[in-house]
Amino acid sequence: MTFSLPAATPVARSITGVVPQLVAALSGTSAWFAPARSAIVFTVDGLGAHNLSARRGHARFLAANRSKKDVARTVFPSTTATALTSLLTGADAGEHGVVGYRARVPGTDVIANQLKGWDEHTIDPATWQRAEPLFAREAARGRPCFVVTMPAFASSGFTRATTRGAQMLTAQTTGERALLAAELAARHPGALIYVYTPDLDRVGHKHGVESEQWSAALEEVDGAVRSLAEALPADVGAVVTADHGMVDVPRHRQVLLTEGDTLLDGVHLIGGEPRMLHLYALDGEADGVRARWAEAEGGRSWVMSRDEAIGAGLFGRVDAAVRGRIGDVLVAARAGIVYYDDRLVDKAAQKMVGQHGSLSPEETTVPLIRLGAFA
Repeated sequence: MTFSLPAATPVARSITGVVPQLVAALSGTSAWFAPARSAIVFTVDGLGAHNLSARRGHARFLAANRSKKDVARTVFPSTTATALTSLLTGADAGEHGVVGYRARVPGTDVIANQLKGWDEHTIDPATWQRAEPLFAREAARGRPCFVVTMPAFASSGFTRATTRGAQMLTAQTTGERALLAAELAARHPGALIYVYTPDLDRVGHKHGVESEQWSAALEEVDGAVRSLAEALPADVGAVVTADHGMVDVPRHRQVLLTEGDTLLDGVHLIGGEPRMLHLYALDGEADGVRARWAEAEGGRSWVMSRDEAIGAGLFGRVDAAVRGRIGDVLVAARAGIVYYDDRLVDKAAQKMVGQHGSLSPEETTVPLIRLGAFA
């Protein structure tokens, strides 16, 4: 069976190139950015380019400083764990190994949460994430490197896996983090600074990107970015980007997988997330699982075997050690739906409205807005 994947936005660059190009800008050799004395990447979790365009009245500063070409393409799956790892290592999921929100530890029945499971000791920050963080490389070369994030994230396993080598600083609000980044850039020539804010994503998951709450959270982000731009020295460059966008999926569009469902025949474990499932089959059952899912769900989702997904380049170049982390069958939602395993006792995730992980332009296209020396 053949399948057709959506084409990438023609002008979009991959987020895997953002930090390497910032480093190049510090020596005046970037193909993307003008030369700068220090560089900042301001990452707004959940700020899709399409979401921003739809709510540009609530983000007047961002809208005024953005052209249609100021976009980037996130990686697959379009989820925070994978995308931030790619942003901070310059590698695709097939190399760094963080292949989604939840993935199987090869040779076990453990489904590891690749965003939070590091702190549950199911995966090791020093070894599970296989690519060298760009901050570790640059710090070893003597470059001042800083991460500015929330206090709760400063020592998390995910932070250690993706930003080791950088000096960690924290601030409670997005605005405070923005101003701290500008101060660091001014005080440390040649610095590379990563700023992270999760608030927009959290609001999107709870209320949806079409909600008043999301618009209010976007206004706060817009104000923080304005403060950053106003505080930047003239020779410091900054870019505003994101890990993914979002689509709203109402409760009645949820596909619930229940006991006795034929779609669960031959399925041993389920990983991924609601818009991009990793299905791990029982021995010898992978072809049957793929056939059943393609027949039932192929009209509204991309259904692929592991080999098909790898062959299509969705994970980039896949290292042998990473292959077993990828599901035997992948189900990426094309329509405005999500899949939940309703056999689970904890159904809190089913309350989420804003969703991401799949291949739609709304999920995969993110802003790449230039400020300061890069404008």
